[in-house]
Amino acid sequence: MPTALRLGLVYAALYVGNGASTPFMPVWLSERGLTGAQVGLVLSLPMLLQIVTSPALAVWADRFRLRRTPIAWLAAGTCAAYLALSGLHNLAGLAAAWLLAASLYLALPPLIDVITLDRAAREGFTYGLPRGLGSLAYIAAAALVGGLVTAVSVDIALGWMILAAVLTALGARFLLPPDPAPGPGAAADGQGGLAGLKTLVRDPVFLLAVGSAGLIQSAHAFYYAFSALAWKAQGLPENLTGLLWGVGVAVEVVFLWFGAGLQRRLGAKNLLVIGGAAGVLRWTLLAFAPPLWALVPLQALHALTYTAVFLASIQLAARLSGPQTASAAQLINAALQGGVLCGLATLASGPLFDAVGAKGYLAMAVMAAAGLAGAFALYRLPRLKG
Repeated sequence: MPTALRLGLVYAALYVGNGASTPFMPVWLSERGLTGAQVGLVLSLPMLLQIVTSPALAVWADRFRLRRTPIAWLAAGTCAAYLALSGLHNLAGLAAAWLLAASLYLALPPLIDVITLDRAAREGFTYGLPRGLGSLAYIAAAALVGGLVTAVSVDIALGWMILAAVLTALGARFLLPPDPAPGPGAAADGQGGLAGLKTLVRDPVFLLAVGSAGLIQSAHAFYYAFSALAWKAQGLPENLTGLLWGVGVAVEVVFLWFGAGLQRRLGAKNLLVIGGAAGVLRWTLLAFAPPLWALVPLQALHALTYTAVFLASIQLAARLSGPQTASAAQLINAALQGGVLCGLATLASGPLFDAVGAKGYLAMAVMAAAGLAGAFALYRLPRLKG
C-alpha cells in the first residue's frame, strides 16, 4: 500500500472521531446539565494547559525508538479517557476526564504531521493528499453523527469517538511507517528534546510566526464551542449543523487536494495574511445570525480561515526549526493554535454566549485582526525573505 494512502487512513481514523467531538461535545455537555459558561470552562481546560502538556508530550515522544509508538499509546489513552467520561455527570468529573482525553488527543495530529511532512518530502507526494482523507472522514462523520444525534441521542457522538480512538491506535501501530525518532544525535534521556524546546521558545521569529497563526486559528473558538448551540437557538436542527460543518470541511479538502499549485505560488506568509483577513470577515458576519442561505458561503470561507492558516503555520514551523526540533516545533505550533490561545478564547466564549448569543463572534473578529497584524509583520523579517 502506498505510504500516502496508509497515512491518509490514519488521518481518517483520527478525524472521523473529531467530526463527532467538535460539533457535538458542547451539546453533549449541555445535555448533562452544564451552562454555557461551564461548557466553555470544560472545553477550555485542555487548551489552556496545552502550552505545558504539548511540550512535555514532545519530550516524552522523543524517548521512543519509533515515531509511531507514542502515537499509538496516545490514541489508546484517549479511548480510555472517553470511556471514563461516559459514566460521569458532575462538573468536576466531566472537566477532569475531558482534560485528560483532549490533552492526549491534541498531541496526535502534530506528531502524525511530522511523519507526513518528512515522508512527503522524501517520496514526492503532496502533504494535502493524506491530510485531505482525514478531512473527508470528518465530513462524513459530522453529517452522519448529526443525523444520528437528531434521530436517536447525543450519546451517539461519544460512542462514535470511542470507536474512532480505537481505530486510530490500530492505524498508528500497523499503518504508520517505522520512522526513527527523533533523529540522529538526539540524547537518549530526552535532553535533546528539552534543549530543542529552549531554542524554539527563545526564538522571537518562530514565536511571532506561530503566535500570529495561533491568534487567527484561535478565533475559531466561539464557532467550535457554540455554533451548534447558536444555530439551534436560530431554529436550525442538529442535522443541519452537521451538514454546515461538512460544508466547511469540504472546501478544506478541495483546497488541500487541488490547491497545491496556488499554495506554492502564494507562499506561507501570503496564506497567513489571506486567512486572517477572511477570519475578520467571517466572524463579523456570523455575529449577526445570517439566514441559512448565507451560512453556506460563510462556511466555505473555512478553506481560508482554517486551512490556509494551518498550512502556513506548519510550513513556517518546519522552516524555522531543524530535524532535532521538528516534533517540538509542530507541537508548540499546535499548542498555540488549539491550545492556550484557543483555550482563553473558549473560556471567554461561554460567558459571551450566555450574555450576547451570536454577537460573541465579534470578539473573534478582533482576535483574527490581531493575528493579521502579526502576519503582516513577518514580511519585514530577513529570515523569512523569499
